[in-house]
Amino acid sequence: MKLISSLPALLLGMMLSFSVFAAIDTYQFSSPAQEQEYRDITAQLRCPKCQNTNIAASDSIIAADMRTKVFQLLQQGQNKQQIVDYMVARYGNFVTYEPPVTPSTFILWLGPVLVVIIGAGMIFMRSRRGEVRLRNTTEEMSEQERQRLAQLLKDSDRKGS
Repeated sequence: MKLISSLPALLLGMMLSFSVFAAIDTYQFSSPAQEQEYRDITAQLRCPKCQNTNIAASDSIIAADMRTKVFQLLQQGQNKQQIVDYMVARYGNFVTYEPPVTPSTFILWLGPVLVVIIGAGMIFMRSRRGEVRLRNTTEEMSEQERQRLAQLLKDSDRKGS
């Protein structure tokens, strides 16, 4: 009977323990500087599968392969720029968070500037249109309009009393 009552807890414990089998990258670096360079490079490269996650934080298989390749290239003595160039040649400009300015990426660089300019222009035009409307409403009232306004004010005072 005791075994049946503890069955849900046992099943929950088994389900949560599967994360223990997750793979953890362990690399032996020749120096702390090389390890820091590895961390910098893996934080700089974007995972092709996860899109907005760097390969250091991604759990995808391709990110694990990329981390392994970065480690291998560092062990071969390549510097940061050579490794980034290798990854760009293999996976395209997408793996860098700052793609170069090329005809295909020109809209990415120019787009935000155009949005800001167009937005500022729209705000300016709408504010100018408001000034014109405000000027038109502050014109002098005719004598007939003044008399009508005075009559309305008198009527509202009588109703309020």
